[in-house]
Amino acid sequence: MTVQKTPVLALDCAEPEGLARFYADLLGGEVRPGPGPDEVEVAGPDGVTVACRRDLGFAPPSWPRPEGSLQAHLRIRVAAADLDEAEREAVSLGARPLATGTEDGFRPVRLLSDPAGHSFALMAADPPTAP
Repeated sequence: MTVQKTPVLALDCAEPEGLARFYADLLGGEVRPGPGPDEVEVAGPDGVTVACRRDLGFAPPSWPRPEGSLQAHLRIRVAAADLDEAEREAVSLGARPLATGTEDGFRPVRLLSDPAGHSFALMAADPPTAP
């Protein structure tokens, strides 16, 4: 017998409603009530679910960590040709860039933090096309 399982990425934060709205806007998802009074979920495309859970003692994670570990973070795949636009959109919604590219040319990964301080990466889902 196969038991159906649904993965849910849960993020602790101080203001779950605001963080859920950020991810719904970023991912093109829908905000819905979570299973408890302190949780809000975002139903994203392709069955992806992000839960935002209130933690009254929440402290934003630090990045970069001295030992070089990101621990848990969200990766959002974007067509290489759309990375610049996706990064601008994320910042307009309240994300903060964590690292800026100092090199010239195409950057296949853009590191940002959401409004609550969780790191996430916008990553090229395909190689860039030659001009």
